Amino acid sequence: MNKRFKEHVDGKKDLFIPFITAGDPNPESTIDLAIMLQEEGANAIELGIPYSDPLADGPVIQRASERALKNGMSLEKAMDLVPKMREKGLQIPVIIFTYYNLLLQLGEERFFALVRKNNVDGLLVPDLPYEESEEWRESCEKNETALISLVAPTTSEERLKKIANEATGFLYCVSSLGVTGTRSHFGSPVFTFLERVKKHSNVPVAVGFGVSSPEHVKELKDYCDGVIVGSAIIRQVESQVDALQNKELQKDAIEQIRAYVRDLVAPFEKSKIHS
Repeated sequence: MNKRFKEHVDGKKDLFIPFITAGDPNPESTIDLAIMLQEEGANAIELGIPYSDPLADGPVIQRASERALKNGMSLEKAMDLVPKMREKGLQIPVIIFTYYNLLLQLGEERFFALVRKNNVDGLLVPDLPYEESEEWRESCEKNETALISLVAPTTSEERLKKIANEATGFLYCVSSLGVTGTRSHFGSPVFTFLERVKKHSNVPVAVGFGVSSPEHVKELKDYCDGVIVGSAIIRQVESQVDALQNKELQKDAIEQIRAYVRDLVAPFEKSKIHS
């Protein structure tokens, strides 16, 4: 098992796994956001790679990808940010969240060379079906990289058992069909789904797609091991885009986003390193 996952994720409860888009609105902000999120209790970071056709992402993350792409961000450049995060004190796992086409363009050998060089800990590919992932699972295992698997409410019992048996790092539970975004509340079908996943999983079970408020965290915390928060955080970044690109205002912008994050995860009552 990857050592950072073993230390910060494996066997843990009340996991907080935030998603940020690499290069949105600039590389410096991405690094500072990662450090702030660790300080606010994040157990791992999903580092989203901007892509021109993000099939699973809603409009908020699509706009973030557009901003990052305009600034020249790429898969290789995003992975090069990880050592800079480590230099600033990031200790938690970093998971590369990317679409399969970008991996094909880069090539498997080159990708894992960058994984080793930059101390990347995990990989999540939302458009790579479990049935077609064997080669990548083997390569991830050889390189001590967690390949994060996704399951949805429509996943059959038989398929869920197979995916859960192979899962590493944590199991990503998609709370609803469709794309990422925010929602008003979670209903009983989600809780039933999470109970079904927990029955089969040997790794922590985390739920994403729509988690955006302290009320959501309260609703979910007794049914899973943690939450994944993407669009809600990216929306906060978007509200501070101009300030994040101004050196004099950047620090205050990060603090504004910190306040939102701190309130969001308050129901977990985790010990955090507040700066």
